Amino acid sequence: MSSLPVPYKLPVSLSVGSCVIIKGTPIDSFINDPQLQVDFYTDMDEDSDIAFRFRVHFGNHVVMNRREFGIWMLEETTDYVPFEDGKPFELCISVYNEYQIKVNGIRIYGFVHRIPPSFVKMMQVSRDVSLTSVCVCN
Repeated sequence: MSSLPVPYKLPVSLSVGSCVIIKGTPIDSFINDPQLQVDFYTDMDEDSDIAFRFRVHFGNHVVMNRREFGIWMLEETTDYVPFEDGKPFELCISVYNEYQIKVNGIRIYGFVHRIPPSFVKMMQVSRDVSLTSVCVCN
């Protein structure tokens, strides 16, 4: 399957029941601290608020956060990172009463909405990954 460009931007409309499925592979060994970042923006530009940021430091930790009025809020971190060095992954972010995050079919993380998902207008996938597909299901 061919790769998508990285960073990969996509206009989106999210509501309860929506999900975003991202398939890809880290492009560097975990020893070099590659990262995966998914941002849900409230407008069509990168300076807008971020309703949800999911950032994986492969082999290290995961950070979840939001940016309101240009200010980063209190981040949530976890040391549990179920991605495997050099192996393809499937990341699924589902919208319910919180963002529910699955990695390779297993629910791993949750992040309570601070900005309503209906405010999200664009998503971006970036950093050190090769993307094979990004799908938004409503």
